[in-house]
Amino acid sequence: MMVSEKVIRPIAEDESITTDVAIVGGGLAGSLAAAVLARAGHQVVLIDKRAVYPEEFRVEKIAGRQVDILCRLGFIRELETVACAYDRVINIREGRVVDVSAGQTYGLPYADLVAMARRLMSMHSGFIVDQVTAVSCSDDVQHLRLASGKRVTARLVVLATGMAGALGHSLGITRRILAERHSVSFGFTIARPDNSPFGFEALTCYGERAADGVDYLSLFPVRAGMRANLFMFRDPTDPIMRELRRETKSTLLRLMPGLQSYLGDFNVIGPVQNWVMDLSAAEGHLQPGVVLIGDAFQTNCPAAGTGVSRLLVDVERLCTEYVPRWLETDGMGKEKISQFYSDPGKIAADQHSLRMAHFRRALTSSSDIRWNVRRRMHFLRRNITHRVDRIRPGWIARVRSVLRA
Repeated sequence: MMVSEKVIRPIAEDESITTDVAIVGGGLAGSLAAAVLARAGHQVVLIDKRAVYPEEFRVEKIAGRQVDILCRLGFIRELETVACAYDRVINIREGRVVDVSAGQTYGLPYADLVAMARRLMSMHSGFIVDQVTAVSCSDDVQHLRLASGKRVTARLVVLATGMAGALGHSLGITRRILAERHSVSFGFTIARPDNSPFGFEALTCYGERAADGVDYLSLFPVRAGMRANLFMFRDPTDPIMRELRRETKSTLLRLMPGLQSYLGDFNVIGPVQNWVMDLSAAEGHLQPGVVLIGDAFQTNCPAAGTGVSRLLVDVERLCTEYVPRWLETDGMGKEKISQFYSDPGKIAADQHSLRMAHFRRALTSSSDIRWNVRRRMHFLRRNITHRVDRIRPGWIARVRSVLRA
């Protein structure tokens, strides 16, 4: 999807720019932050080296808390126009139904999600296709130099550069590895030979053996067809990674034989993409005039499904609570920046993300007897709840509602 020139103001090559906020990195975090701030009337410049975000295997589902935050930000209608909506997921393990999940969910490629966010930017914002080569920050104003020779002066710099740390490193910001090669993810699309629909709206198949290191395969609709996301906790150099890339269908069915009866005959179409994720967090990030959001601050385990939630919490708290107040008074010192990093909602989201990353890995692949028992109890409890709720629909929800009251 192309970025609309009617929405994003191009900036002349020889122009020197002064703005309230300069956002470096035009992925989902940076583009959404620019949209929120510009809609509130702040002068914003978004800088990214790509005019159109490439087709990368990143976030492909929006669900649960993520939907709630996008609703609060006022962007849910725009999401609905570009995504495939579904609200029922069959969850299986060893060929049997564990339970059925309900809740509004949206499937779409990451590039489409970023394009949507960029189209939300108003005329209060500008978009520069360029690369930041240097940044100088202080308690007062911040200066950025671009590869083209342009210069940008801003009161605040937001680094939404993902795991690319060159700019942060120039400011003394480093990254601490919390878990190297924590997880491996695969993304691909499947279809039946005759292009007939599958017998489910969406399906999740959990791994069967701890030794395989397979957490789950998630199948869900996107506009191009049935998308598959496979999450594993296994050494990225293991030969099975090559097998999954080259012989995806046969390797998948060998790892998860219970899938066959649900999928029938199918083909893998298009490229098979994969991603190795380290868990890491920024250090030395409390700097005057600059703030880190999304993966630039802390990475997440894709299997845990908390990455977009963390990102959206960062965007919502920073852009609706702190930046508007910071811009009301002079200066942009550490005392202001620290307010964001100390935000209880942000801290809770960051900590929850790390806990879930370690929990999913242990639940999936630990051979310790305690985790073997816990794994069995986890799926048994879900199945019992599902069976009881089928007999008396909604009673679990009603009991929980009474207990919360």
